Amino acid sequence: MVGRRQTWGSKAFVYGTLLIIAFVWTLPTMGLLVSSFRSGDAVLASGWWTVLRNPAKAELSLDNYRIVIGSAGGNSRLQEKIRRGQENIKLWSAVLNSLTVTIPATVIPILIAAFAAYGFAWISFPGRRTFFIGVVAIMVVPLQIALIPILRDYIKLDLNGTFLGIWLAHTGFGLPLAVYLLYNYISTLPRDILESAFIDGASHFTIFVRLILPLAVPALASFAILQFLWVWNDLLVALVFLGAQNEVLTQRLLGMLGTFGTDWHLLTAGAFISMLLPLIVFFSLQRFFVRGLLAGSVKG
Repeated sequence: MVGRRQTWGSKAFVYGTLLIIAFVWTLPTMGLLVSSFRSGDAVLASGWWTVLRNPAKAELSLDNYRIVIGSAGGNSRLQEKIRRGQENIKLWSAVLNSLTVTIPATVIPILIAAFAAYGFAWISFPGRRTFFIGVVAIMVVPLQIALIPILRDYIKLDLNGTFLGIWLAHTGFGLPLAVYLLYNYISTLPRDILESAFIDGASHFTIFVRLILPLAVPALASFAILQFLWVWNDLLVALVFLGAQNEVLTQRLLGMLGTFGTDWHLLTAGAFISMLLPLIVFFSLQRFFVRGLLAGSVKG
């Protein structure tokens, strides 16, 4: 009985701690969501938590989202700001640019890293261990120190300000982690499966496409989440390699901060729009996330 009570007490403590952490973690997001549906005067007059006390009198609306998207206007003061900074208020083009950057910058490193991880795990070649250690060592190098040299090369090659340039940059920055993560998973797959395929005459490419990729879905999905979130929320790399020619969503939000710095209701609406797609991606693939991250951590 004593042991059972201790077990239940331990579980209650763990669950209670997790609930508290989850509550504290989601509280700012809740405030952001509520504020995005309130008018500017209401945001300045009272805190967002007052809506929870009396939701019937909150007067929530979608006007902020209409203004940010560009399908409707607000009061005269906002209309004047929008006319003076119209390029900083319509988010659809920035969302499309972010998708144009993020999707290839997620898919390309996954494909390259999957081939590399399979080679490091199952193909014997001279210097394999040395090359793998070199790839892992690159993970400790801050990407900020590589920005200026890469930018100089991009200017010479006329890649600066192009989507191809930022795809290559994000691919290079994301490859070391991708190779390491996928190697940990692929190297733990049963050797018997591959040996049977080799006996049947399958080539490395056939084994990779028909066996490795389907079995490595958890690892691929976990890295896809990490890479997608990193590229989608990136501002520094976009500022350096894209500039103002093809603004992504983070750049547009930065512009809104300068133009609409006192209009918190518009900023919260824009920020929540930027959160929607990452949330959809995460919750769609989250069942693979932990499995992929823990891949290779326990053997035997």
